[in-house]
Amino acid sequence: MGRKNSNSKSKTKRKFDKPHSKSNHGDQGVTAKKHLGQHFLGDEDVAKQIGDTLTLEGYSKVLEIGPGTGVLTKYILEKPIDLIAMDLDRESIAYLNSSFKLEQKISSPDKFQVLEADFLKYPLDDLFSETPFAITGNFPYNISTQIVFKTIENKERIPEFTGMFQKEVAQRICALHGSKTYGIMSVLVQAFYEAEYLFTVPPTVFIPPPKVDSGVLRLRRKENFQEIGCDEKQLFKVVKMAFQQRRKTLRNSLKGMGLSDRFRESEILNKRPEQLSVHDFITLTSDIASDIE
Repeated sequence: MGRKNSNSKSKTKRKFDKPHSKSNHGDQGVTAKKHLGQHFLGDEDVAKQIGDTLTLEGYSKVLEIGPGTGVLTKYILEKPIDLIAMDLDRESIAYLNSSFKLEQKISSPDKFQVLEADFLKYPLDDLFSETPFAITGNFPYNISTQIVFKTIENKERIPEFTGMFQKEVAQRICALHGSKTYGIMSVLVQAFYEAEYLFTVPPTVFIPPPKVDSGVLRLRRKENFQEIGCDEKQLFKVVKMAFQQRRKTLRNSLKGMGLSDRFRESEILNKRPEQLSVHDFITLTSDIASDIE
């Protein structure tokens, strides 16, 4: 499809230099809870830009994780999609089901549903009658990587994934080989999705503001995601073993895989894991499978 994988910032300059909203979300009966990792988005421009990261290509259903006070939700609802907003926060659920629906003049349950649930535990086969859907959101920092890995597990139904992470996590997901931030998540995500870092968001647009910058990214599933060229479980094993000792050569970090003496002389094993591209890891995994058969 010719999509470009990039870990650079978008060419369009974005400036977020205004202080975060001073409105009291307690008036809505929703307060940010530290144990849920909540930092509510308080900037309408940023919310709209995140909503616009959805391309609507190959799907008409969207799951928003952690909608909070609905700042992003309302911009998603402007699009020709059906939306499920999933949250663990009962205050948020109550607000979205009552005042928010009235304010947004939402009466159709097909257009917008609110679900009190834990995404990490929820069976995704129960969503949208088994049709494809995208995932988006202002993701809680404390579970953001787990959200990504569950997305990979359910990639057959998720052609697109967009949203906001802690900046260093977003950069790690989108990093290319040779980078210091390139690692397990980079390889395993990019084996199935094209990853693009879109823009950076400062702490000042959140309520309460976090201590770090945030980053917005987009993942678009590859056309060949079902036939990547090696066994998926074996790829996960090879990548994790390789990066657990990232300063060592692959010959040392992969010695627990029972490789033959002949294969251990392979030139590629002289390299460290960050020197291998995603394609290199797939080829290596396939070669290892043949060697240990």
